[in-house]
Amino acid sequence: TRPSWRFLPLLVPVLAAATLIVLVRPLTSSEGREAPGSWGGTGVLEPTRSKGLQPRLDVHRQSAARSERLTDGAHAQAGDVVQLSYTSAGKAHGVLVSVDGRGAVTLHLPETGEAGQKPGHQSAVLERSGTHLLPRAYELDDAPGFERFFFITADAPFALDGVLSAARVLAASPDARTAPLRLPPELGQTSFLLEKPSP
Repeated sequence: TRPSWRFLPLLVPVLAAATLIVLVRPLTSSEGREAPGSWGGTGVLEPTRSKGLQPRLDVHRQSAARSERLTDGAHAQAGDVVQLSYTSAGKAHGVLVSVDGRGAVTLHLPETGEAGQKPGHQSAVLERSGTHLLPRAYELDDAPGFERFFFITADAPFALDGVLSAARVLAASPDARTAPLRLPPELGQTSFLLEKPSP
C-alpha cells in the first residue's frame, strides 16, 4: 500500500459521526506507495468514551467525490486509496501491521522515525480516547487475493519484533486470510480484511 494525503480534508467531515480506526505504512518496497498531497488536520475525528468499548480499526476508501466506509471483508482492488483510523478504547500502546496475498508484511504504526523501525523497538503510544486517523492514506498495490490489517493493543509498552515475527509467520501460512496472530495473551488484537478478487 502507498500513502496518500489527497482526500483527507474530504474524509474528516464524513467521518465525524462515525467511529473509526488506524493503520498505514510499508515495511518492504514491494508494498503500496505514497500518493502526493498534504493535510493540516489533527487526526482526531471525534471524542469517544472508552468505557465498554473494544479497540477497533476502520477503513475508508477515498475518491475525488466521496469517502466510503468499508466493512470487514469488503472488495478492493489495486489503485484504491484507503484511509485507516483507530479507536484504542483506553489502551495506551499499539502496533498496526498488515499482511497480503503475496506474503508481504507492512508496518503502519509506529511510523518511521517514531521508533526507528529496528527489531526490538517498542509499540507506539496511542491516543487513549476518541477515533484517530493515521496521518497518511494509502494506495493499494497489486498483491493478489487480500490485504489484512491487524491492530495490536496493550496497557503497557511491548516489543515490536515479536509482532512482526508473528505477522511474517502468518503471512506465509495458507490461513493468513482468517487466522489470528500468535501473540502473548496480554496483547489484544483485532483485524480488518479487504478481499482483492482477480479481475
